[in-house]
Amino acid sequence: MQIWVDADSVPLIAKDLIIKTAERTQTMAIFVANQSIKLRKSPLLTMTVVPSGFDKADDYIVEQIQPGDLAITSDIPLANDILDKGGMVLTTRGVIYDKNNIKQKLNMRDFMDTMRGTGILELQEMSGQKPYGDRDKKAFADGLNKLVR
Repeated sequence: MQIWVDADSVPLIAKDLIIKTAERTQTMAIFVANQSIKLRKSPLLTMTVVPSGFDKADDYIVEQIQPGDLAITSDIPLANDILDKGGMVLTTRGVIYDKNNIKQKLNMRDFMDTMRGTGILELQEMSGQKPYGDRDKKAFADGLNKLVR
């Protein structure tokens, strides 16, 4: 197993948990983004910088991921593609996506995009993402411990 991290928007707390888990379990963690992020020196940690552009990091992860690998992302279409390739998906808020729940999440995402695009849903009616808190950190750590052994 390798851990693939959609690193463009991973919270610092989650990044630290991924690094600690990778080192504790001797699992390779590959961080993928369109700009470099600072990682400690370790043979288990890799930073892959992809060209700037829409979904370049996502495309790279989908190309590289193998069945049984874990991806850390909150990107629902990316999660769906990873599951199609036999990978596992965990969000930084501790949600494990699988074949039983991803289609519902994808449909809801598409529905909300349609609502925003048609102007039915006003910007002030949309709730933004709440701050990353202790509950999120614990759920993420628990999910990592469950999936990476």
